[in-house]
Amino acid sequence: MSYSAAESAPPPSITNGITTTPANGRPRDDPAAAEPDGKPRSAVESDSGSGEEEDSEEEGSDEEDEEEREVGEEGEDSGDEEEQSPQPADPPPGPALAAAGAAAPLVSGDGGRTEDSEDESEGEDEDEDEEEEDDDEPFEPPFKYERVTGDVATSLIKDTASCLVATSEFMALGTHAGFLHVFSHDGQRSKVFRPHTATIYDISLDAASEFIASASVDGQVFISSLTTPERYAFDFRRPMRAIALDPLFGRRSTRAFVCGGMAGRLVLHEKGWLGHKEVELQPEGREGPMWAVRWRGNFIAWANDAGVRIYDTSAAMRLAFIERTPGAPRADLFKATLFWQDDNTLLISWADIIRIVHIRPRRPYSDPVPTPSSHPTLIAEIKSTFQTDCMISSIAPFTSDLLVLAWIAPDGLAASADQAPPADRDAQRRRAANRPELRIISREGEESADDALSLTDYHLYGCNDYALVPSAEGTQGDPFFLVMSPRDVVRVRPRDEVDHVNWLLENERYEEALRAAEQLGPDRGFDLNDIGRRYLEWLVGRGNYEKAASTAPSILGQNVKAWEDFVFLYAQERQLQIIIPFIPTHEPQLGRLVYGMVLAHLLRSDREALLRTIREWPSDIYDISVVIVAVQGELERSPSSTVLMDCLADLYVANRQPGKALPYYLRLRRAGVFDLIKNHSLWTDVQDQARQLVEFDESMSKKDEDKDAAASEQESPALPLLSGEEKPSRERHGAAINLLVDHTHSIQINRVVSQLELEPRYLYMYLDALFQKDPHLASDYGDMQVELYAEFDYPRLMDFLRASQFYSLEKAYQECKERDLVPEMVFLLGRMGSNKQALSLIIERLGDVQRAIEFAKEQNDDDLWEDLLKYSETRPLFIRGLLENVGAEIDPIRLIRRIKDGLEIPGLKEALIKILQDFNLQISLLEGCRSILYSDVKALSNELHRGQTRGFLGTPATKCTLTSLPVFPMTAPTAVPTAPSVSHPPALVFLSGQAVRATAVLPPGVDLPPSSTSTYAFERSRAGAGAIAADVGSKISWTALMRARMGDRREWDWGGSGGASVAVDAGLARSGKSQWREGLVWIS
Repeated sequence: MSYSAAESAPPPSITNGITTTPANGRPRDDPAAAEPDGKPRSAVESDSGSGEEEDSEEEGSDEEDEEEREVGEEGEDSGDEEEQSPQPADPPPGPALAAAGAAAPLVSGDGGRTEDSEDESEGEDEDEDEEEEDDDEPFEPPFKYERVTGDVATSLIKDTASCLVATSEFMALGTHAGFLHVFSHDGQRSKVFRPHTATIYDISLDAASEFIASASVDGQVFISSLTTPERYAFDFRRPMRAIALDPLFGRRSTRAFVCGGMAGRLVLHEKGWLGHKEVELQPEGREGPMWAVRWRGNFIAWANDAGVRIYDTSAAMRLAFIERTPGAPRADLFKATLFWQDDNTLLISWADIIRIVHIRPRRPYSDPVPTPSSHPTLIAEIKSTFQTDCMISSIAPFTSDLLVLAWIAPDGLAASADQAPPADRDAQRRRAANRPELRIISREGEESADDALSLTDYHLYGCNDYALVPSAEGTQGDPFFLVMSPRDVVRVRPRDEVDHVNWLLENERYEEALRAAEQLGPDRGFDLNDIGRRYLEWLVGRGNYEKAASTAPSILGQNVKAWEDFVFLYAQERQLQIIIPFIPTHEPQLGRLVYGMVLAHLLRSDREALLRTIREWPSDIYDISVVIVAVQGELERSPSSTVLMDCLADLYVANRQPGKALPYYLRLRRAGVFDLIKNHSLWTDVQDQARQLVEFDESMSKKDEDKDAAASEQESPALPLLSGEEKPSRERHGAAINLLVDHTHSIQINRVVSQLELEPRYLYMYLDALFQKDPHLASDYGDMQVELYAEFDYPRLMDFLRASQFYSLEKAYQECKERDLVPEMVFLLGRMGSNKQALSLIIERLGDVQRAIEFAKEQNDDDLWEDLLKYSETRPLFIRGLLENVGAEIDPIRLIRRIKDGLEIPGLKEALIKILQDFNLQISLLEGCRSILYSDVKALSNELHRGQTRGFLGTPATKCTLTSLPVFPMTAPTAVPTAPSVSHPPALVFLSGQAVRATAVLPPGVDLPPSSTSTYAFERSRAGAGAIAADVGSKISWTALMRARMGDRREWDWGGSGGASVAVDAGLARSGKSQWREGLVWIS
């Protein structure tokens, strides 16, 4: 439900720098919105001053305008009447009536607005009635309600409540008898005062909840500390309607408070040195009685007949004026409610109008009105204004929305100033009032929820008799509200998750309740199993078997007993078919009786489902032998049922009887027959069913080929097979042939051949695969294979004839001769030694010179070549073919000499040219090869010479490979010797680069050959450079002696050079550059 809001009104007008919006939505300059004198009115006006009168002309004009807006005589009369009769509007009912009212439920069952049947309107729209009847969805109330009992209920038996305030720790209740009670939130009384003799209309607390104040129709204002004996009492001699303590009343010595009443004065009392002083914030009688006042922070707001004013205590000046809506109901019938949401936001409800006012600093640019020192620096802006369809008893903020205690006026009750009340006041009272409603309304005027409250004796009370009091936080830390009626105090709490679950259960919304309870967890007091069980029973009871079955796994879980009961329930309801897909087979596993019952049901009602279930369920959860017997009995009555055959086949396999399942596999053409045979080694079972296996495989292959062909036609045109691209024979022949061939040790070959003889093609396939695996396996059937290849696979006949040695040449030749297979006849004649006859067939029947040449090459017979040349003398095409294929076997001169004179040979010139070109090419190749050979020989010889003549560098660190002693134990030279001095034995250096002492390689007892100084010759050049020249003859002689004394000791020949060694002298030689060089190497 939405209400007419300020957002739908024209843009707000500006008066004296204050943003205003007329409540009726008309612009300020609209004549309809003007006063009778024609002057436009504003909803909010700026008031400045400290409450004292000023003698300026401007203030005088303002006072005249305000006087025009004062309440008329009717309002004053009502004020006087209120003063004369301070008692409640309705007499309190007796105890019996109160008890009857207390027994009624607090909230209507549908959570919405309900009325007594006699008060329902007879002229309601029929379409709306139909919509209400169709809307069966229950509405969850946003709150939970609880009557406050204990001392509160006892106190309201003989007295009635008039006002209420609450804090997080206690609540204070004022009564029509003048009592002021302080209760805890559980209803226990902690204090009680009797400061007044008549109705208490308002109660106020300071921010610290240390002081409490009350205002009564007896003209008294009472202030008392709740913790100390400090008290104050003031007698204003006129009925008081509103009071507000300074929020810092207990902390400030001024002890300030404001109060007002029927006199129309609003007085600010402050304590000074000489007692309390009074400051008039609102002069007496100018705007009617004071109906409400609230103080928060620096701002005081009050309401009178003219409207609502806001006063800034820090600046000691009036801040704003919010005018009452023109034509609003009488102020004394429907009280104003002021509520400070925070220090800057004021909620106003009066009759059926709600306004939200925000106080903010004045913006100099967006608010261009000049700001002299006499004007406030703050501005009150109306954020939202909307009208409801009810009268508002109280208002409070609720999260981001507003919580409203609504009162629906009975038909015929005078609500506005233009309506005259009935002459008979008793008749008016006899109209039963409607139940008050607690509504949630957004700040834009959209209603989201409402609850009709069945308070005690609600039909006796009006709008002003109810109150809604919020509390920032409850005694346990959760927010709450208090709803007061003269006979009741009801605690209102927002519903939490637990309440939500309980409400769902009460309304049989078990699925939502189950999800919500799962999210809460197990520590919130809900039994998920119980909720789930109730949910399943509810679904089954309403015939929603599918939903119940699909939900059962998540609810029943591992409870075996619950699962079995649930399955039996479906069987009892004859709905077993629905629950079968959801029955668990493990974790948990139910009793075998349950699964057997299900399979028996499927055997009778749905054989396809039986097959699916047998394949899905483990075989160990039910008595499989009993099921097999039952299926066999059913198959006997329906022998053509393929589904029952499938069931039996699967059951036999599951029961470890694959041999009994094999016949059903073959009859049903099941693709898994070969896997069944292999996995269970059923060789003995299939040895007499070879033909059936091959036929089955053929049919399956045909189906696959058709399926592939259809798919390829839809996707893309088939690509042509490449020449020579061929599947292996074992793959070509299929799985059945492969199985028979791979297990010849179990399936005898002769038994298979005997079964396949009636189908020669199958026999060919089997023998061909057998031959490909091992030619010896088919050795007994070679002659048969020749016939089968010639019949079913002629292109491979020649390959078989060449590869096999297990057939009769004569029978094979006779078979080929009968079929006129000339190439095969030629081959067979060649193998039988009839080369001339074979060559004659090639020449005469085939006329293929190339084949003839190849045949002659294969036979490697000179006589055959002679016959070929002789046959070719009269055949020009053969002569040309021979000329084009001359080589080592044919001498071209020999062939050319055989050509008869005058014989015309096509292409002779080109053939001769080709012969000559081939010879030239051969000569060029030979010459090139010879040049390459000579070059390689020369390079390798040079490399060998360099390797054998290169020097060896010996140093004192060079070790003997055999003794690990220094080969050249020389010291640093001090001078160049004039002659060699051999003080150490010579060293032997092999071509492999390894050096040894000469004495280490001689046999025991053999000495080194004698050496002489003639072994070394020293020469000097004219330039003074010395050089060592080897006496070659002496070196060779010494080396020969050394070899003789070493003997044939190949183990020392590391270089692999046949014992070649190097003799090294330990002397020193000086080079021509005066540099020392260690060791002189001679190569033998």
